[in-house]
Amino acid sequence: MVRRFIGDFHQKVDGKGRMSIPADFRRVLEAGDPSWSEGKNPEFVVHYGDHRRPYVEAYTMEAFDEIDAKIRMMKRGSKERRMLEEYFFGHSVKLQVDETGRIVLPARVRDRLGLKDAAYFISSGDTFQIWNPVDREGGGASVRDWLDAQDEDFDPLVLAGGEE
Repeated sequence: MVRRFIGDFHQKVDGKGRMSIPADFRRVLEAGDPSWSEGKNPEFVVHYGDHRRPYVEAYTMEAFDEIDAKIRMMKRGSKERRMLEEYFFGHSVKLQVDETGRIVLPARVRDRLGLKDAAYFISSGDTFQIWNPVDREGGGASVRDWLDAQDEDFDPLVLAGGEE
């Protein structure tokens, strides 16, 4: 069974760019890192390459391996494959959670988000996003905005399909 990221968290960011990864998220990162074992620190990948989005996306190692496998299935040398390789591999960074449960988000990623003293983590099932809390609260896409645009009796589960 694949473990999922669940929840949202406001985390402090210190002057060196260190921030704690929520404990529940760390358990998912451990489960999604094939090289992790008890006593080791899990690794994961942060993709920061989509300039259209006001957040960065964090993937477990297994989830990022799935992307790699899909890209490897594409025709070698094709423009689409080269673009996806650059998009995902050229604009991502592998991070490791330290013994205290923290990471150091690189300065270029913090600068891109405008992170100073706080970060907002929100789960997306098999990934999680890191936002500048000001951007998230001040106009970033939110479930509340989406639900407000729906009919009053709208049930979000109808979008999931499956049995009725």
